[in-house]
Amino acid sequence: MQIAKKGLRVLGIAESFSGRVRSTLAGIVMRRDLRIDGFGISQVTVGGMDATDGVIALFSGLKRQDINLIMMSGCVIAWFNVIDPDEICRRTGLPLITVTYEDSEGLEGDIARHFPGDEERLAAYGRLGERVPVTLDTGYTIYIRSYGLPPEDAARLCNALTFDGKIPEPLRVARLLARALMQGSGGVR
Repeated sequence: MQIAKKGLRVLGIAESFSGRVRSTLAGIVMRRDLRIDGFGISQVTVGGMDATDGVIALFSGLKRQDINLIMMSGCVIAWFNVIDPDEICRRTGLPLITVTYEDSEGLEGDIARHFPGDEERLAAYGRLGERVPVTLDTGYTIYIRSYGLPPEDAARLCNALTFDGKIPEPLRVARLLARALMQGSGGVR
């Protein structure tokens, strides 16, 4: 993948939920030059284990062959619904970068407390691997996991796509869309 390519297309995915049964995933296809040329939506179960399928459904629903990379806000979405990054890469044929914005000790304790005995969920979380801190040119630090591309390339892409603050532009716009969909529909049922 050529990181500097002006026409590089990123599918940025973010979610929005507020205690409901379903969470809305919004995806924005954005070129490296900031042109938006597509969007899609999907849903996952709050507290479920269908996040991977929701991401793949969003990607598949776009019916696009020109997307070069998937970027997500987080690996654990919709109240501990853990994605399987390797499965997403395998089924889409694309590399994946996940981005979080706060340093933390991890979620093992929270998962064990909210889902006692759920070894599958704990194992899925454990397979995510360590996050890598990246200090952006904006001065903020984000935490990334990269799958299917070297962490240094993932860091360069995050830097190239972040213009203000700490949220890469495809994720910022996807988050705005997810929130608007949630508010505009009166919630997802």
